Amino acid sequence: MDYSSFLQMHEEFSLLGVMIILLLYDIFASEKYLKYFQPIAIVLFLVHIVLNCVPRETFQVSGGMYEYLPIHSYIKTFLNIGTLIVFLQAHKFLNEDANRIKRGEFYFLTLSTLLGMYFMISAGNFLVFYLGLETASVPMAALVAFDKYNNKAAEAGAKYILLAVFASSISLFGISLIYGSTGTLYFNDLPALITGTPLQILAFVFFAVGLFFKISLVPFHLWAADVYEGAQTNITSYLSVISKGSAVFVLFTLLVKVFASLITEWQPILWILAVLSITIANLFAIRQKNLKRFLAFSSISQAGYILLAIISGSAIGMSSLVYYVLVYIFSNLAAFGVISVIEERTGKINIQDYDGLYQTNPNLSFVMMLSLFSLAGIPPFAGFFSKFFVFSAAASQGFYVLVFIALLNTIISLYYYLLIIKAMFLNKSDHPIEPIKSDFFARVSFAVCTLAIIAIGFISPIYDQIHLISFGM
Repeated sequence: MDYSSFLQMHEEFSLLGVMIILLLYDIFASEKYLKYFQPIAIVLFLVHIVLNCVPRETFQVSGGMYEYLPIHSYIKTFLNIGTLIVFLQAHKFLNEDANRIKRGEFYFLTLSTLLGMYFMISAGNFLVFYLGLETASVPMAALVAFDKYNNKAAEAGAKYILLAVFASSISLFGISLIYGSTGTLYFNDLPALITGTPLQILAFVFFAVGLFFKISLVPFHLWAADVYEGAQTNITSYLSVISKGSAVFVLFTLLVKVFASLITEWQPILWILAVLSITIANLFAIRQKNLKRFLAFSSISQAGYILLAIISGSAIGMSSLVYYVLVYIFSNLAAFGVISVIEERTGKINIQDYDGLYQTNPNLSFVMMLSLFSLAGIPPFAGFFSKFFVFSAAASQGFYVLVFIALLNTIISLYYYLLIIKAMFLNKSDHPIEPIKSDFFARVSFAVCTLAIIAIGFISPIYDQIHLISFGM
């Protein structure tokens, strides 16, 4: 074996280098220099993003166990940008006295999950995929329970790791059935060997459970609301956006690349899951009073919309999915960022607490309004274009009934998003949230998200370039 081929894994080695530097700095730096830890971490990670954002030629490592495609650079860069925004928004949280000594742990755990997502995305073998899945999942459970003296966080961490263990075990059993029926775990070899036997269909269903759990599709969503509520808000935003973004991309890749011969079996499954996820999540979102639980069901609904791109199984579906993930990152992180700032300063997290927010905090209200409009798919914001593209992808394959149901559900989602906007701008309160001045890093993240939500839908070269590379998959 030519071990020099491993040096082509630029993204993974670069991220690993950032992790090692930050770990050594956290261990050996004196108290005087530790105050610079977060700026150094953010700058290092920004350099990592810049160095790895340009697509390269396709290559394979270790006989195809690791496979790089140009589209991988796009999805990894989008996840990197989302992670950077989370780091910016977590600056205030990590500078509190109780959390200052845990800054190193926060960054190392977060980047460890991101490294696992890298391997999931570039896996060319089920063994590498599963190792990536576990590398992304186990540190995530530690992040959910990061505030170990908080009972809700501890409970959320326990729920997440226990359910993740069951989901991963079922997926691993499905992978073992795939290997038993085909004799290989390589993605490139499997399409010719998967013939649609009952054992292989069962193997696919078992395997897919792990990804359905990670995406939090109905009925594998029951953990989401409790975990989102219990975890610290910045960690919740990372779990909601970055983790989900990698999982939906991998699901699409495996369905098209490995299980293409089972398309008549998995399309009806995704059809049902999409309808259930969108409809049930919307109905439950209306009932929520806690904003983090509210966004938990909103994210489940958004995952259902993403399935419209996946179910198409086409290059148009892939480009629509990647574009949707990009828009979802900015829209959701903007909403979670506002919630995080207000919760840290006031401890308020319920929708009714936002009554009259515009009177005292017009800037935060404006950012929240833009993010909710984008999530609802209201033109001319970026979320409208992302929903239009996933609807078009599904309609191009003849799923007109599914698109119609999804369109009806957008009306329901618009209703509950407008409830928050109504609370901020129209409802009156004798004791509104006091004026809040967010820190510099949070303001930078809000500026980036706001600019993206407003402008990204009109920058057609972004979608065109994604679409062009998607045809090369």
